[in-house]
Amino acid sequence: MNNDATERPAHGQQDAPQGEEPRQGARIFTGQLFRVREGHGWGFTDEAPDPPPAPVYRPARVAQMLALAHRLEAAIERGDYRDRADVARQLGFTRARVTQLLDLTLLAPDIQEQILNLEAIDGREPLTERGIREVVAQTSWAEQRRVWGELRESV
Repeated sequence: MNNDATERPAHGQQDAPQGEEPRQGARIFTGQLFRVREGHGWGFTDEAPDPPPAPVYRPARVAQMLALAHRLEAAIERGDYRDRADVARQLGFTRARVTQLLDLTLLAPDIQEQILNLEAIDGREPLTERGIREVVAQTSWAEQRRVWGELRESV
């Protein structure tokens, strides 16, 4: 143990004179002990455990998919790809998957901004792309905002 942990006699016991053994009974230690894992059980140590690692932040997967959708849309407009089917063929996606991705660009601009600012913390995603498909299915931005608000409240 470290020097901070000192032994004192329990209540009702007296300090033993120098060189003599203290009386039998409970001993009280002052200082700090930390519970640690020892095999299948638990033990105690006077060494403080390492602090937990700092959380890891990264862009949410749905934000990455929205960014990819914007890049694909821009590539089609530049003429890098003829159409969505050409994107699917060259990138190895299904045409349905390309449509799902590019439909994300139809979201209201303020919703897209909120999605792009989402972060996954320690690998935990705030919401999924599948979860926002109901928002994408709405044809008006006002209706998208209403459904988006309901979705954000439920998460």
